[in-house]
Amino acid sequence: MIAIIDYGMGNLHSVSSAVERLGYAYKIITDERELLEADGAVLPGVGAFGDAMENLRETKLDEAVKRFAGSGKPLLGICLGMQLLFTSSEEHGRHEGLGLLPGRVVRFQGDYKVPHMGWNRLDFRQPSLLFRDLEEGHVYFVHSYHSLPEQTSDLLATTDYFGPVTAIVGRNNVYGMQFHPEKSGSVGMRLLGNFLAMCGGPGAAAQ
Repeated sequence: MIAIIDYGMGNLHSVSSAVERLGYAYKIITDERELLEADGAVLPGVGAFGDAMENLRETKLDEAVKRFAGSGKPLLGICLGMQLLFTSSEEHGRHEGLGLLPGRVVRFQGDYKVPHMGWNRLDFRQPSLLFRDLEEGHVYFVHSYHSLPEQTSDLLATTDYFGPVTAIVGRNNVYGMQFHPEKSGSVGMRLLGNFLAMCGGPGAAAQ
């Protein structure tokens, strides 16, 4: 079963619908017990970093996510959910993140349009099971802040927006995608499907 973590700031419908279309059982969860019972987990997110971390702390899901990551089971952060994996963010002040990946989240700086919005091509930086049977293609981004991993080994793919921008990160069982794979056509769905394959075999969607 795939846990989709509900802390009040995730696009739960689009993510759960995509997981279901790919043939995997899922459950939208709000407590640690259900999370730790899952075979894999998705941390979605839309909105501001500080508000998201406050919600996670209030529901005690911040520590639950850390324990889940420590279990070795696959964890995927999507969009804001990916940013939450890092040490800190400068969005509307400085905020501590989950600290699962060393690095920080910063605002785009330059004489160009912010937010970065639209379809951009991925550039795979190193091999990953996420890229199985997949060629570099375009995915859909909407974000004003981007992640700066401290370790280049955590950077799996970038895109170009007036310079390289972190698109996919991964360390051991923890992964993140800055874009919305469930809204990114066949490339995004293949990436999501490859992540789900790491969690276990496909099954009927949960009722």
